[in-house]
Amino acid sequence: MVDIAQVTAAPSPDLLTPDNCAILFVDHQPQMFFGTGSGDRTAIINSTVGLAKAARVFDVPVVLSTVAAESFSGPILPQLADVFPDQKIIDRTSMNAWEDEAFVEAVKATGRKKLVIAGLWTEVCVVLPTLSAIAQGYEVYVVTDASGGVSPQAHEHAVQRMIQGGAIPVTWVQALLELQRDWARTETYVATTDVVKEHAGAYGLGVVYAQAMIGAHAAG
Repeated sequence: MVDIAQVTAAPSPDLLTPDNCAILFVDHQPQMFFGTGSGDRTAIINSTVGLAKAARVFDVPVVLSTVAAESFSGPILPQLADVFPDQKIIDRTSMNAWEDEAFVEAVKATGRKKLVIAGLWTEVCVVLPTLSAIAQGYEVYVVTDASGGVSPQAHEHAVQRMIQGGAIPVTWVQALLELQRDWARTETYVATTDVVKEHAGAYGLGVVYAQAMIGAHAAG
């Protein structure tokens, strides 16, 4: 029942903000991409880099992690590393990042209770830490288009399992625009639209067109 007297123009506490979330990138590595068959791998790379740049624009803390980088999976995606050149990359032996003490300590150090996670593969390296974090009281948002599984079924079933466990599925553009949320926020307007133009496909071209035809401050 709605109490009209209590209704105000205020955002839901469920929304992501630059001050309430951290973004976790798990195992975006060559060997993991080789086995990804749930969708176009170039598109997953694009979404991952777009998400990374969104984090950079809004100064959201990030955790970068790899699994068996030197012995099996290879280095982290170079385009991702380039966005955070000074960021420490946590390498693990465990498939479940949440069973790695250094990874969990890095997450705890952010001080954030909402975790935005993307990774390869969805059915292993995303599902396992997502369910583990939820079990310990975190709210987890899974960036489905910056993640991929070995098959469409593996990816979709993993997403459904996480939803049943309490996770919230989002896309990278959704996360970016949720962080911006108001085009009057001029301090991040240009940087946000730059990310859109670089990585958001037809939407990005629409912004290019609008700014060329209407003006530099045409809303995204």
